Amino acid sequence: MKRLFLNELKDHFNEEVTISGFVDSIRNLQWVQFIVLKDETGKVQITVEKSLEENKELVNIIDNLSVESTIKVTGKLLSSPKVKLNGMELIPKTIEVTSKNLSELPFNYKDTSTVNLDTRLDNRYIDLRSDKNILLFQVQSCIVRYMREYLYNNHFTEIHTPKFIGAASESGSEVFEVKYFDHKAYLAQSPQFYKQMALASGFGRVFEVAPCFRAENSNTSRHATEFTSFDVEFAYINDFNDVMDLEAEMLSYALQKVKEEYGAKIKELFNLDIVVPKTPFPKMRLADIYDVLEKEYNYKVPDSEKNDLTTEAEKLCYKLAQDKFSSEFLFVIDFPAEKRAFYHMRDENGILQGYDLIWRGVEITTGAQREHRYDYLVKTAKEKGLGADVAFYLDFFKHGCPPHGGFAIGIDRLTMLLLGIPSVKESQFLFRGPSRLYP
Repeated sequence: MKRLFLNELKDHFNEEVTISGFVDSIRNLQWVQFIVLKDETGKVQITVEKSLEENKELVNIIDNLSVESTIKVTGKLLSSPKVKLNGMELIPKTIEVTSKNLSELPFNYKDTSTVNLDTRLDNRYIDLRSDKNILLFQVQSCIVRYMREYLYNNHFTEIHTPKFIGAASESGSEVFEVKYFDHKAYLAQSPQFYKQMALASGFGRVFEVAPCFRAENSNTSRHATEFTSFDVEFAYINDFNDVMDLEAEMLSYALQKVKEEYGAKIKELFNLDIVVPKTPFPKMRLADIYDVLEKEYNYKVPDSEKNDLTTEAEKLCYKLAQDKFSSEFLFVIDFPAEKRAFYHMRDENGILQGYDLIWRGVEITTGAQREHRYDYLVKTAKEKGLGADVAFYLDFFKHGCPPHGGFAIGIDRLTMLLLGIPSVKESQFLFRGPSRLYP
């Protein structure tokens, strides 16, 4: 049976329709009863005249109905310009109560301004009923959909890699150890090694949208122990500029689609305009950024901290990018290699062939050209003190692997920045952090 969503009702005036949803509000007046019914796409008013004999049973049902119950309603849809809610109303013939709200809600999800965030997260199934949260995850789904679409249109294959891994390969201090029958296993920090294995297998262009796990005891607004990562890897690149160009085009494409589908609703509920970025995105050398931040914004850091972006420098990059390039995005390049993964390619001067992408003052991507030459990989792995743990990975490159690169975007952080949400705890369906494992 095809379900009729409330945002489709405008095509069914003067027809008998059947709709379902949550009871958003009830007004029980002397001569008339009103129900506002909501689903994930919108709301509609249901009107019952008390004086009509044929409505006696409906009146009794509504008299005993509680807000947040769910109902199924069949009736005639009328155009009613006087009705403020979308200029329509449903005159019901039958109302079936499909579930009852049995008690008072733990808080008013329509106004959480005075509600503690932990209380909201403890009762996330209630918190998610708000119009803003429903829109949030519709927008998140939309941006993932169109990033996927961009990649599909550009000959990428979606893969699904294992999340149980046998070696704490990338950083042994930041992995979750689990019991795997009679062995130790670890939850994957990323699909990085397996993305590269796919390219060594001849796949050419791959991506994955999947959970990643980081055992970081971090309590910030943008970190989580489990998050959804959008990982991309592709072969036969000339250099890491190809990686930056593809990411910029993908994000611009997806944000344009989000603006078209949800821009008006985002403006209504979040009071934000979706800015579709122009490509190519601007880029600056790390050293040049610190020079500009010091000269133009009076931001100074010790030389010892200039081998990476500080959190404050990231924030200032938003202003810098707007002032200098009229852009919300900024690629930062020419990082020293010592703090980056061993598989990131370096040039003859030891400069990383990679980048960070800063959006609205927050890093959303670390990307790079990967080292695909076996002897160089063995050397850099040894420099990082890695041996048996990465032996299986090094095997991928023994029999030929094309030049390649890639990047990863945290979907939850991307959503947080897109909608101006203060914490990733609110842009994840269910947040996982050092002190939160339930619900």
